[in-house]
Amino acid sequence: MNRNRKLVIGLCLLYVFFMGGLAIFYYMNEESFKALVAVSGVGCGAVPLLLAIFTKLNFNMPLIVSYLIFLVGSQYLGSILGWYGNGWWDTFLHLISGSILGFAGIALYERLVHREADKEISPWFIFLYVLSFAVLGGVIWEIYEFSSDEFFNMTLQGGGNRDTMLDLIADTAGGLLIAVWAGVRTRVKLKKMSSGN
Repeated sequence: MNRNRKLVIGLCLLYVFFMGGLAIFYYMNEESFKALVAVSGVGCGAVPLLLAIFTKLNFNMPLIVSYLIFLVGSQYLGSILGWYGNGWWDTFLHLISGSILGFAGIALYERLVHREADKEISPWFIFLYVLSFAVLGGVIWEIYEFSSDEFFNMTLQGGGNRDTMLDLIADTAGGLLIAVWAGVRTRVKLKKMSSGN
């Protein structure tokens, strides 16, 4: 087992046990909302953990660490400690999550596309792909928030439609930053390849 895989397993186990302990603590203190958030934290932390244990994926460590930092910011600091009450915290996290999703799109692209395709790919395609990936992730998250509010009487969409739209705008802005960077990087790489031939 390589060092990256061991680090992913260790960090994810740390988060899963931390949130599991919080779930038990808040359940015993009859704070059902916080207990439910902590349980969802166990599930979210288990995703890369299970991938590390049951697949042979090569993990992008900055992406995994960013993901876990985002989980701490959203689930622990935001929902459990109440930082979402600051107003700007939710928008800030969506800006960050849009960027993380953009990097996730790049990592997925690099895993799935044949190396030779890099010589033919358009920078505009990379730009649109990364932006679309980030925006789709933001939409899926908003569906999760809406479903949690509807079916479990949670209040993840505290501001209703305005909250949803601000979140999507922030996700799009974060994804746009990374999409522009990815497009420019691809253009520079193609120029280097063409000048090298």
